[in-house]
Amino acid sequence: MIPAPFEYVKVASVDEALSALAEHGEDAKLLAGGHSLLPIMKLRLAIPSALIDISGIADLSYVRVEGDGADAIVAIGAGTRHYELERDEVARAEVPMLPHVAGRVGDPQVRHRGTIGGTTAHSDPASDLPTALLALGGTVVLQGPGGRREVPVTEFWTGFFETAMSPDEMVVELRVPRTGSTGWGYEKFTRRENDWPIVAAAAVGSRGGGAGGPLRVALANMAGTVLRATATEEALAGGASIAEAAELADQGTSPGADMHADADYRRHLARLLTRRALETAAGAA
Repeated sequence: MIPAPFEYVKVASVDEALSALAEHGEDAKLLAGGHSLLPIMKLRLAIPSALIDISGIADLSYVRVEGDGADAIVAIGAGTRHYELERDEVARAEVPMLPHVAGRVGDPQVRHRGTIGGTTAHSDPASDLPTALLALGGTVVLQGPGGRREVPVTEFWTGFFETAMSPDEMVVELRVPRTGSTGWGYEKFTRRENDWPIVAAAAVGSRGGGAGGPLRVALANMAGTVLRATATEEALAGGASIAEAAELADQGTSPGADMHADADYRRHLARLLTRRALETAAGAA
């Protein structure tokens, strides 16, 4: 299908973007890479009155460490593209799960256009990077007319394509704790390598805590949002083996059924991929 008519606005700064959002109202949409927004516009699932193109805001593309020691945070600009994150030396050293996962998003064309802020704001429950951000315990930084505010990722995704972001706000930064050499694992099951995951599991941390914190597990495509496998986490904290804890991964989930998999098969995948991710994390710790 062809998208409905819309007004196109190109901006060069965050302030200009926020002014354009205020001018065009809640029916306006921000455009960065466009790989999430444009397909749903073609299906008329989104009919924005205006597209505000923020792809040229250079100030939103960066990866840097802020703070020292255990309190250090890796700050990532929302305009950072997947391929930039995949190759960034700071990210590889300080939070290696994210570059790894960024390198498994879609195909090279998608990775060269898609941004971490865009996939975060899109709130698709089958997204790779949001799953990793949830396991890492990240924070979303929003900016609006009232200034900046931080929202933990555990509170940011509220439903299918829904977030805690107001219509007059935009994602400007992602902040994740520095993990360094802490163990982590990421597993996903797809029909083809560049497909959305049918199910994915991300695990990071260690039983003893430390710099990476306690073991955290996040799942993709097991509910209306990416979500934590809390039953698995609690079992691990209580001394259960990886195999025992992984068998609980699908508890509290509500997977859907489609042409790729039914709910029971997704539950099986959640348990299997969680075990593999935890084993990888334990082996790397």
